[in-house]
Amino acid sequence: MFDKDTIYIVGDAQSSSNNPITQQFSAFFIGLVVDTTNDKIVDAACSSTVQLTSDFARSIFIGHSIFASEEIGEEIRYRYFGSSQKTLLAAFKDAQKKYKQAVSVRRKAEVTK
Repeated sequence: MFDKDTIYIVGDAQSSSNNPITQQFSAFFIGLVVDTTNDKIVDAACSSTVQLTSDFARSIFIGHSIFASEEIGEEIRYRYFGSSQKTLLAAFKDAQKKYKQAVSVRRKAEVTK
């Protein structure tokens, strides 16, 4: 389903205690599949209580570079008005951090081969 050059990253963040996502999952998660050859997000999903939420979040991320913080942040702020808007931004930032770490580990492993 996914090319061998893709990796899966999960970013997480704490949502407010009255958010249904917190009540169901204890935290908020975003999963991103990223092509390491060009840093493009090829698939995305997030923890949600309504499938439409995950589908909509997916539409915001797919096709963008994982490093497009300003562009993605702007789309979230102008298009996503769910109760977890700030949490989605925080989870994305966490995913970016984890992606940088994963790519660094992969590159070091390639050098030692």
